[in-house]
Amino acid sequence: MISLIINGQTCRTKEGRTILEAAGENGFHIPTLCYLKGINGIGSCRMCVVEVEGYERLLAACNTRVREGMVIITDSPKLTDYRRRMLKLLLSNHNLDCMSCAANGKCELQKLCNEYGVERADHEGSRVNIEKKLPYMDANPYISYDPSKCIHCQRCISICHRIVCNGSIKSGRLGNYHIVEAPFGDDYKYTGCESCGNCASVCPTGALILKREKDYREWEVKKVLTTCPHCATGCQLYLVVKDNRIVNVGSADGSANHKRLCVKGRNASFDFVQAEDRLKKPLIKDKNTGSFREVSWDEAISYTARRFMEIRDKYGSESLAGFACSRSTNEDVYMLQKMVRCCFGTNTTDNCARVCHSASVTGLAKTLGSGAMTNPIHDITHDVDVIMLVGSNPEEAHPVVGMQIRQAVKRGTKLIVVDPREIGLARQADIHIKLRPGTNVAFANGMMNVMINEDLIDHDYIDKNVEGFEELKALVMKYTPEKVAEICHIDKDMLIEAARMYATAGKAPIIYCLGVTEHSTGTEGVMSMSNMAVLCGKIGREGCGVNPLRGQNNVQGACDMGAMSTDYPGYQKVDNEQARLKFEKAWGVSLNPNQGLRATEVFPAAIEGKIKGLFICGEDPMVSDPDTTHIIKALESMEFIVVQDLFMTKTARYADVILPAKSFAEKEGTFTNTERRIQRVRKAVTLEGEMRADTDIIIDLMNAMGYKQPYLTPSQIMDEIAELTPSYHGVSYERLDAGENLQWPCPEKDHPGTPIMHVGHPVRGKALLYPAEFKGAKELPDEEYPFILMTGRILYHYNAFSMTSRSKGLMEIEGEGYIELNYKDADKLGVKTGDMVAVSSRRGTIEAKARVGRKVSQGETWMPFHFPDSPVNMITNAALDEYARIPEYKVCAVKLEKR
Repeated sequence: MISLIINGQTCRTKEGRTILEAAGENGFHIPTLCYLKGINGIGSCRMCVVEVEGYERLLAACNTRVREGMVIITDSPKLTDYRRRMLKLLLSNHNLDCMSCAANGKCELQKLCNEYGVERADHEGSRVNIEKKLPYMDANPYISYDPSKCIHCQRCISICHRIVCNGSIKSGRLGNYHIVEAPFGDDYKYTGCESCGNCASVCPTGALILKREKDYREWEVKKVLTTCPHCATGCQLYLVVKDNRIVNVGSADGSANHKRLCVKGRNASFDFVQAEDRLKKPLIKDKNTGSFREVSWDEAISYTARRFMEIRDKYGSESLAGFACSRSTNEDVYMLQKMVRCCFGTNTTDNCARVCHSASVTGLAKTLGSGAMTNPIHDITHDVDVIMLVGSNPEEAHPVVGMQIRQAVKRGTKLIVVDPREIGLARQADIHIKLRPGTNVAFANGMMNVMINEDLIDHDYIDKNVEGFEELKALVMKYTPEKVAEICHIDKDMLIEAARMYATAGKAPIIYCLGVTEHSTGTEGVMSMSNMAVLCGKIGREGCGVNPLRGQNNVQGACDMGAMSTDYPGYQKVDNEQARLKFEKAWGVSLNPNQGLRATEVFPAAIEGKIKGLFICGEDPMVSDPDTTHIIKALESMEFIVVQDLFMTKTARYADVILPAKSFAEKEGTFTNTERRIQRVRKAVTLEGEMRADTDIIIDLMNAMGYKQPYLTPSQIMDEIAELTPSYHGVSYERLDAGENLQWPCPEKDHPGTPIMHVGHPVRGKALLYPAEFKGAKELPDEEYPFILMTGRILYHYNAFSMTSRSKGLMEIEGEGYIELNYKDADKLGVKTGDMVAVSSRRGTIEAKARVGRKVSQGETWMPFHFPDSPVNMITNAALDEYARIPEYKVCAVKLEKR
């Protein structure tokens, strides 16, 4: 600590602080315009200048470091006069249409002018004629740039380069003048700009705005803190509400996002909420006409309850099933699985984790004792030596995580990308292992072969905390770099270098996603990720671990809440008598002791006549599940289907009853993000219509089916969850609303939560090294179907398309499906970018526009699964993983024909 004097007062601060930071810590305000903490401190606005004893000139407080004994004056007539002159200089070049400016009321320049009594400039500035020559840029559907209001603070440039780490906004020159080269003109689609809007969020004037900001003024709105409804990063944001309508989204300083938002979070988190085609009344299908008729809630509830009970009584409990929604709240999911178990009398309940990360839940539980991400996002993207990214494209699927990985690389972190495609991060990677799809297990075994043979493993950790080492060693010795190079179609030297880089790094997390899990060997792929980390002792440590990036906003929570055929809430096993007796006592009924069917087993069982009735909350298997023809046949085979949703989805058209639910913005609740962080969802608006909260609908149904379920608020439901779920025992709305950041396990009411899992030793006692032999995909190319097809997500859309398709701007940026082809394959087929291509598998044919390039290797193709004009899941393979029963979306054989 050092001592200094500020405005005559002796103060203390840490060495290395700036004058601005030291003054703020000691209660002294210094005005700023260009400054952003940790992002921008160029001192160009000159508003933060202060007097310092011993210096004739004024010093910028934002970038001048304090020193022992420094004497500083932050407020004086001299400084006031100087700041007023600086403001007049800024105004001399500034467009003063303040009354019509979207920033009116929040403009920082305006506020400082009011504070210092500056109304206008004394002369016209030298930049005025220059600004008139620069174009107003507003081709981007979300963001516009008006150079006549730019004060050249460079906040936008700094945040784009240093925080988002995209670099699409640039600093330029026009003669002697600095200009901002903004990517929002007619060519915006080709600039690399991701339309995230983080630049506009920090602009101190109205130069960069989100176009929606023109529709309101700051004093007309309220802001509701909530959690983003898209991916499982769990970004915190504000819903901006005017007259009971959401008009904008603002970023909040959450533990996962730190004020960042992606294009979906900022621009597609509310259009779907207020969409005109929302379901607003309960519907029952007329059996004679096949059309739906509107009914009262009483009729819908009583009819639904009666039909489910009739099926249960006629065919038995195992003839019913219920799917929870991984986009709805923990409280919704908990009540749904409770209804299935207490009213249907079966454990056949599931959620969309079955088709994305069930392999993570199963695999990590087997090897480590807990099937969840081991470390927080910030921990694995800041102050780490190496990041190994396997089968994950976070720039598009988890964009705010992608931003933080880009930032880590910019700061010097080494990056290993293991992916069949040349994803964006591959171009920044130190090593890109472009392996053949479906060969993750062979790759991991080859890595471990090098680690063991070169003695790069952590013997002490293995001796104390690991079992199965000798068995694993015997297996991986067969996977020499030469053999693995042949299997994976990679360079053996790159494999060896990757193994050395990862194993010798002090801090090195493994981050993976669906490129590891969505295979017929997905669980073994996950266990292989765990094997690598365990061998190197990178478990239970900062900056390490095995970290699956979960897909949907609450897919982690849906599993935690027991929407699984094998587990009660908190992963307490349904075939464990002690666990069953505990829940029987709490719920007051006898529970089925048998494991239920997984979601991917329900549809074949329906075709076989074993499943007769299905309750689907918020899921659309017609879009999200593989082999759509198979799903259609299953839906048509059942006697009774109920869909509870926001929209008339493709699956809902097959329903007998449709129940209109409320969105995340219309109710209270919690989501649990990918890093096990439980976060609040808060009601922002009340919309017209008869939509009801999922929990209220489910409670009504439970009572109508004869189970006496008291009506509970979401807060009370969380209290019940906490009472029955050890890992959530310390969680409550009171703590969350007080601002506590709780990551499970949180076993006690005063427990701070657990950021890093497996500290000291793995949850299961000792980590299991599981020896997994490489097995090829279930369907490989042959003479008739010579190409591999992979599928995945893109930046601008989300899962089944129902939410993001209702955002016009996203549809303008990316509105149709496509297929990526290698340029050599395209030449042989006579296909160019933009041509239509017929894509056929053994299950059917679809069409898509070609995008030709080098992203995929020869013999391989890739398609996004969002778009209805090229419904790729019509042709994907429903082959299932042995353990988690997850489908093999990432590999199927196709043939291509130019249309």
